[in-house]
Amino acid sequence: MPLYPIGIVAELIGTTDQTLRLYEKHGLIKPARRNKNRFYSENDIKWLRCLRDLIHNKKISIEGIKKLLDYAPCWEITNCPTERKGKCSAYIDKTKPCWELNRMICNTESGRICEDCVVYISKKGTPKK
Repeated sequence: MPLYPIGIVAELIGTTDQTLRLYEKHGLIKPARRNKNRFYSENDIKWLRCLRDLIHNKKISIEGIKKLLDYAPCWEITNCPTERKGKCSAYIDKTKPCWELNRMICNTESGRICEDCVVYISKKGTPKK
């Protein structure tokens, strides 16, 4: 459930509001919206920490991350621990993308639809504005 406003999230992960907006612009994160305000979930924060690690520690550019996500699953890019992979339905059943495996889970638990998911968007192409 998205609870955290952009300013709090920026402070939690050690970045700025503008950086979070940049990640959103590039399709790497899709925060929930209430009116015009952005709100982030715990999962969003975990993904943002992974992004920050890839950018600052592994020195991968935003465009590089987008390309990597096209060709490799996230657990290979982020060196996901075995325990975490064991709970990931996209890792367990590699024959289908996560939005097919988790459609019902995502809809009932987060209130989000697959078409708003950053993974779904990156695989299907960004929507025209």
